[in-house]
Amino acid sequence: MNATTRPGFKARSDAALANPTLKTAIDRTTGTAERKRAAALAGFAEYEPARSRGSAIKDHVIANLDHYLEMFERNATASGAEVHWAATDSEACDIVIRLCREAGAKRVTRSKSMLGEEIGLPDALGSAGIERVETDLAEHIIQLAGEHPSHIIWPAMHRTREQVAELFNADHKPPPADDEAASMVQSARHVLRGKFLSADVGISGANFLIADTGATCTVTNEGNAELTTTPPRVHIVTAGIEKLVPSTSHAMALLRLLVRSATGGELTQYTTFHCGPKRPGDADGPEKMHIVLVDNGRSEMIANEFRDMLRCIRCGACMNHCVVYRQIGGHAYGGTYPGPMGAVLTPVLDGLAQSRDLPFACTMNGRCAEVCPVEIPLPTLLRAWRGRSWRAGLEGATMRAGLAAWAGLARRPGLYRMASGIGVRALRLLGRSGWIGSLPFAGGWTRHRDLPGPTGGTFMERYKAERGKRSEDRR
Repeated sequence: MNATTRPGFKARSDAALANPTLKTAIDRTTGTAERKRAAALAGFAEYEPARSRGSAIKDHVIANLDHYLEMFERNATASGAEVHWAATDSEACDIVIRLCREAGAKRVTRSKSMLGEEIGLPDALGSAGIERVETDLAEHIIQLAGEHPSHIIWPAMHRTREQVAELFNADHKPPPADDEAASMVQSARHVLRGKFLSADVGISGANFLIADTGATCTVTNEGNAELTTTPPRVHIVTAGIEKLVPSTSHAMALLRLLVRSATGGELTQYTTFHCGPKRPGDADGPEKMHIVLVDNGRSEMIANEFRDMLRCIRCGACMNHCVVYRQIGGHAYGGTYPGPMGAVLTPVLDGLAQSRDLPFACTMNGRCAEVCPVEIPLPTLLRAWRGRSWRAGLEGATMRAGLAAWAGLARRPGLYRMASGIGVRALRLLGRSGWIGSLPFAGGWTRHRDLPGPTGGTFMERYKAERGKRSEDRR
């Protein structure tokens, strides 16, 4: 289903809101993530200075990207890796498919990589007739389900344990003993272990690219990245050019922020630096290592108002704390990246005309910016897309007429106060029980939840009453 025929954001959101199982699955994970992050930061007294340093590191790299790209290529090549450059998603896929064919690959294992999802690599491998085995447990789940990730850290967040058990019972031979987590993990290990060892090529992403050593860094909790990159004869890395950091010490500074923000831990179980292929005397490792550096719109972002988005270290904290994401999940966003970060990135990748609803899927409460470990001003970037949408004439006639009417009222304070007063009194009549179950022009809200009724007058009425009360108290 292509972008012109798939359901739009509003239809996808309606379907998500009508799915109570989805809400259960999201609440289980995001609630836990929010609590664990809060606990981790409570014990990290240096968080705010570390956050400022992380933001400064990313800004420095972005401002000097050409310098660090050349340094990384030079040092990666010196370590024995081959560096390839891809301007677009299709070019990146073509390079990976060519390298797989040169290696005579029939089967490839793939460690979770959102960059791989962004460029469409899973579909490209399938079209090339190459068997793809997802090695991350959550990616294995959604591969069995024929789905795309719904979260950048927990790709199968939208599925409950019970649903996963159904998938494993249908696919795994033998099936898991029961639907408990330990049994299902053991079942997946049994299915995947032989494929780890028989793959011709291993494909990974990179959380960081280390400029002064030419190394790539992967961060996982399962060890699947190590089993993906070590046994096969060929290791292929796909990474966005913004993943660069000057040195290993800079990577470690960002890792302190990434892991706490993503999972609430101090460090993941597996943080591995890959520096070139196997050398003489090494016990294991790939015979060849290829690194595909992908632009895909990033250079354009450097020169426009979305530059700050290139700081993103893909922790997922913004979506874990987003009131919209926590109601509709990731698939409703329709792109590779969901949540607030996706609402900024998807228009870059897919075009604003195809995704103009996403910047408006936000309450502007600012929670995403508060929890971002590298201080990305996400609400400001979303407002920038809203402005572009308006200037491009992408808003419908109803929206434009409504805003014109509101602007007319807002320019006439007396008329505005009168209209708002009438509106509050009408809402109070409709919400005598405290809640409003149906409201004209607000069906998008009341179709799925009740609207709280007003508890008093307008803001100005309450402000004047409070000011008068304080004047009386002073007397």
